[in-house]
Amino acid sequence: MLIGLQNVTFEFGARVIVRDATWHIQPNERIGLIGYNGTGKSTLLKLFVGEYQPSEGSVEKGRETTIGYLHQDLLSFDSGDSILKVAMGAFEKVLQLEKEIETLGKALERATGGSVVGENTNHGQHLTPAQQDALLHEYSDKLHELETLDGYTIHHKTEEVLQGLGFANADLLRPFREFSGGWRMRVLLAKMILQQPDLLLLDEPTNHLDLPSIEWLEKYLQHFKGSVVIVSHDKFFLNRMVTKIVELYQKELHFYIGNYAFYEAEKQQRVELQQRAFENQQDYIRQQERFIERFKAKASKAAAAQSVMKRLDRLDRIEDVEIERPNIRINFQVDKTPGRVLVTLKDVSKDFGNIKIVELASAEIDRGDKIALIGANGKGKSTLLRIIAGTEAFEGDRKWGHNVDESFYAQHQLEALNLNNTVLDEVKLCGSQKTEMELRTLLGCFLFSGDDVEKKVKVLSGGEKARVALAKTIISKANFLILDEPTNHLDIHSCELLVDALNKYEGSIILVSHDRYFISKTANKIWEIDNHLIREFKGTYAEWVDWKERMTDGRIAMAGKNDDKIKKPNKNIVIDQPLAANTPKHAINKEVKKELQKQQRLFQQVEEQLAKLSDRKKDLEASLTLPDIYSDKNKFSQAETALKNNQEEWKKLNVQYEELFEKIVELEGNMNS
Repeated sequence: MLIGLQNVTFEFGARVIVRDATWHIQPNERIGLIGYNGTGKSTLLKLFVGEYQPSEGSVEKGRETTIGYLHQDLLSFDSGDSILKVAMGAFEKVLQLEKEIETLGKALERATGGSVVGENTNHGQHLTPAQQDALLHEYSDKLHELETLDGYTIHHKTEEVLQGLGFANADLLRPFREFSGGWRMRVLLAKMILQQPDLLLLDEPTNHLDLPSIEWLEKYLQHFKGSVVIVSHDKFFLNRMVTKIVELYQKELHFYIGNYAFYEAEKQQRVELQQRAFENQQDYIRQQERFIERFKAKASKAAAAQSVMKRLDRLDRIEDVEIERPNIRINFQVDKTPGRVLVTLKDVSKDFGNIKIVELASAEIDRGDKIALIGANGKGKSTLLRIIAGTEAFEGDRKWGHNVDESFYAQHQLEALNLNNTVLDEVKLCGSQKTEMELRTLLGCFLFSGDDVEKKVKVLSGGEKARVALAKTIISKANFLILDEPTNHLDIHSCELLVDALNKYEGSIILVSHDRYFISKTANKIWEIDNHLIREFKGTYAEWVDWKERMTDGRIAMAGKNDDKIKKPNKNIVIDQPLAANTPKHAINKEVKKELQKQQRLFQQVEEQLAKLSDRKKDLEASLTLPDIYSDKNKFSQAETALKNNQEEWKKLNVQYEELFEKIVELEGNMNS
């Protein structure tokens, strides 16, 4: 056992967090700690590391157990050192050893008459040969210890981990305090990873990571030799990372052997069994109570009635299934129906000094689109949302469609909250015409229950303010929602409610989120900012991931960059002219290069044809709405046939487009082999 709770009870004042809990964490375990917000998951982690002491029971820890604890309070840490130096603080023993070796090295130079800049070198006479030998042995031992600790690789290891978490090489020497909270948290996560503790306690580790960094963390944790306890609202992450679920529910710990998907199915079965057992026992109790009531006054039956009463008193009562969070549904209302196109972006450019976000990018959002804008941090996802919403200056054109009523949720919306309002008064400002009871019910979905709705906005935490702003966005009657990280401060249950609501929502959405489960359940299109352009994929997140794995990004491949997701090149690629067996390699490369250029020209031609067909499709769709077309049966039929032919041609060309892309990747593989 690494660490454990033994019959632990912990209370905050009169509020019990956990009662008589026993939980032992063994080596090599992957555990997800779950529960509704406010039940005390983070408190349990603090019990493990000694920040809190139990009211009853004990926390038992192995003498040699080392713990790494990532939590949101770490954001208060500050330093003027570079992020590389902060992260390398993980190697405290190695760094101390390096200092000792440096000191011993200088002493040896002096003792042997060696040259040290700025030193008087005539010091050898102060040490006897025996003392010099002892100094040399100590120096040699320290070097051996450094090698044993793998101390020569710590710079490389630190750089590798920081890069995996999204830092560019140019960032590594920048001061820690220059970075925002999310990036600081990544540095501290890197430091913790490099410490290689026996147990990692991770409290919402994905909150400050983008998708590539989450994927990197997953790969790291899959090969991590210690144990991990993860608190997260990201179901996708939990399903991939854990093999055991510990649920804090009704002040008790409940254990499930499996990932989150297994927990959901098993929990449902447990609830149903407990409910049936409770109902059966209640029927039995009612029967016995009727017997007691009927016969307790009769002398001949009094003894039997007394016996039944004693039996009921000794009965181990099954508790009713209490639902801590009612299964409320969030319902949207849309005031008006917009036109077919909500927003058109044409030749949009945006940069911040030398940092280019988009350049001459064009796209459009159509009625019914539910778009997930994804990609690494720093690509400009939030900036693009602000451009769409009209709160960010840019070059180019952004045009709203007919009847569009947008609502924008982002972190900066917190500044628009009236600090002197109560939570309830603030959401009343949305003009949704909902009753107070309806608003209270809806606020419950955003983790404000009971008297919480009467709190002043100014006393709320950052996360609570974010939930108020999100609630205001959701209950507006807008037909177009712009959402920037809407799930960041929600628990799993609230995320599920939001997913359900967005799926029923009749309006259009564009959202930024690092929660892959949330994206996979809501989006029907994927946007990616790539090479300063907006790339659109029509399909779900799962389909996009599959496509990326098969194809990767065409422009990256054609730029000749390596990507381990690109399909392994076919060494036996056939080109136009057969080559003799003894053809020199430079001649083969020449032929392959020639074929590659040919395929790239064809690829470009098909790409241009697809663009023309897309433009033609828009024109045909627009023509079907014209009065002189739809009122004339023949004209309407002709336009409809033309549209159908256009779509068929587009499908055929798209197949050709993908085949050409795959051939180009294979040819490039042969060029590089």
